[in-house]
Amino acid sequence: MSQKIIGILGAGGWGVALANLLYAKGHAVRLWEFDPRAAVDLRTSRVLPKKLPGVKLSPDILVTNDILEATGDADFICLVVPSQTMRSVGQLLNKSRLARRPILINLSKGIEVASLLRMSEVLRETVDLRGHSGICTLSGPSHAEEVARDVPTAVVAASESEAVAAAVQELFITPRFRVYTSTDILGVELAGSLKNIIALAAGMLDGLGLGDNTRGALLTRGLAEIARIGKKLGADPMTFSGLSGIGDLVTTCLSRHSRNRFVGEQIGLGRKLDAVLSHMTMVAEGVETTRSGYALSLKHDIEMPITAQVYKVLFESKSPLEAINDLMIRDPKAEGLR
Repeated sequence: MSQKIIGILGAGGWGVALANLLYAKGHAVRLWEFDPRAAVDLRTSRVLPKKLPGVKLSPDILVTNDILEATGDADFICLVVPSQTMRSVGQLLNKSRLARRPILINLSKGIEVASLLRMSEVLRETVDLRGHSGICTLSGPSHAEEVARDVPTAVVAASESEAVAAAVQELFITPRFRVYTSTDILGVELAGSLKNIIALAAGMLDGLGLGDNTRGALLTRGLAEIARIGKKLGADPMTFSGLSGIGDLVTTCLSRHSRNRFVGEQIGLGRKLDAVLSHMTMVAEGVETTRSGYALSLKHDIEMPITAQVYKVLFESKSPLEAINDLMIRDPKAEGLR
């Protein structure tokens, strides 16, 4: 692929990791930071010591607080922002005058609480797509801390358009960052979002000091309820056996890098949610996704018992141990998506 101009909206750890990856491939990268002061700090220091320790942003990558400077003549625009701010960033992007028709690439994993929309749906509502070449979501087991250090990683680029997915695949793929394609953007986004709820539950198990048997059951039944709602909403069931499904679920539930697992662990240890979140420098997407995931299950009348119990622990002061007990004494069932 010839050199492309890439605008990256969101200069957190994931944004910096992707900026370095794309720059190393020979592309021109412009990194947008919403906070003017943080933009100046990153432009000067080239490091994020709390979010991505030991990693330095290439000196040739532009860091800016001006969204038009980052995106005005871009061929691809990567949105690497918290899911609950995607709408406001999309609205801001929609006001920019773009010289080309870039592909929009969503890298956020979440479901908007107010609307229960996935991130590509939020972008379709907020951005005039007549000025763009399509939307793609890049998802899978991909912690920024490891991608930034060139640890072998595999992800999936999902778009309703095979051509758009293939273009994003070609943009990102390297010998250490393998990209597959999918046309099931619905399933990929649901899997990437809802697995964070299960990661919160996995952390609670760790905080309580429970064992591998419990963790294995949680991951298996967690995947079942993610696939159940995916099937009801029209996703391809095979997606949940792939990188954005079981791959991302296992990684997020077990990894020391997982913010969602960490939050759950702290709650399992007896800390309150507000106290845990107040000391974090990065967003644990699963907290708000628990709200939206639970609301989605009620809206579509889909049984998601783990999601329901995590919701009650986070927002109704239920103890994690009581939640586990209530899951274990549910009526007997046949295994599967039922």
